Amino acid sequence: MSRLTISISDDMHRALKEAAVRQGRSIGSIIEEGLHLRGIKPIEDARSLVKKARAHAALTDLEAIDTSIEESKVQRRS
Repeated sequence: MSRLTISISDDMHRALKEAAVRQGRSIGSIIEEGLHLRGIKPIEDARSLVKKARAHAALTDLEAIDTSIEESKVQRRS
């Protein structure tokens, strides 16, 4: 697992620590969840979407990629 150092305001850090305690989670898991919600995901997720699109339709590579991009946009909005 990688480590990352970030700078945030003292108030945000305090709020993050309090949320972690309330939720019984780590600060890292809360931040990681936020990144996922913003659509920041590993490349394997994108590849999985392309594979899924190909399995459900007879698409060209370009059509499958376009489908995965559109699906990613839908996922980010929800």
